[in-house]
Amino acid sequence: MRLCGGFIFSSPLQDTEESERKLDQSRSECVTRYSQAMMATKLPQLLLCFWITLPFCITEKVQERSGRHRDAEFTDKYQTCMQGVPGVQGRDGNPGINGIPGTPGIPGRDGLKGEKGECESERFEDPWKPNFKQCAWNSLNYGIDLGKIAECTFTKQRSDSALRVLFSGSLRLKCKTACCQRWYFTFNGAECTGPLPIESIIYLDQGSPELNSTINIHRTSTVEGLCDGIQAGLVDVGIWVGTCADYPRGDASTGWNSVSRVIIEELPK
Repeated sequence: MRLCGGFIFSSPLQDTEESERKLDQSRSECVTRYSQAMMATKLPQLLLCFWITLPFCITEKVQERSGRHRDAEFTDKYQTCMQGVPGVQGRDGNPGINGIPGTPGIPGRDGLKGEKGECESERFEDPWKPNFKQCAWNSLNYGIDLGKIAECTFTKQRSDSALRVLFSGSLRLKCKTACCQRWYFTFNGAECTGPLPIESIIYLDQGSPELNSTINIHRTSTVEGLCDGIQAGLVDVGIWVGTCADYPRGDASTGWNSVSRVIIEELPK
């Protein structure tokens, strides 16, 4: 409620037309009363009414413009038009460039403990251990011409290894006519077949008929070689003496007046 010249005017309503109507009525009443006041010499009261009414008039004008502005925004916002036909789908764009690498993530937790694996022994993981043996005899003085002279038992660790054997001792052969003897190794009673027998021979031609003599020389000699294909386990290594093919035997002697020895060594392939 507002006071104008002793009269009470109602406040403007939200409706714009009603506000304009009341505004015009207020203006007319103010002008009329102003004229009457001037004629009645009530200048102070007229000035008071003028200054009170002026802000009211300005406020009503602003509210009127604000109402029209809201109506226009409502119309623009909610007024719809007929939708046109959808256009053709555009082509895919060019691939974008790679983005900046992200920061490293937080390390994950330890996983569950795995099951115990099976142990598989491999050759390169199992280092080679030396395996050798020596058998020796002092003054063997064995004068047989056919048969086994000596034997040495050896424990072989692997089936995929080779055996190196060596005999060292005094050997002799004598005869009045040409003769030949061979000294050789056996493994568990059989000669080597991997690849061939291990042997050494002595051949002697006939003696000098003029002097009717024979040669009787004892010399330290060796019989040596490698043999493959022997299974692991105990191996009886023997040194034997026998005849040569197509030649008669003579008078053989082994280990006279000296030390004789057999050396056996297991070697990796």
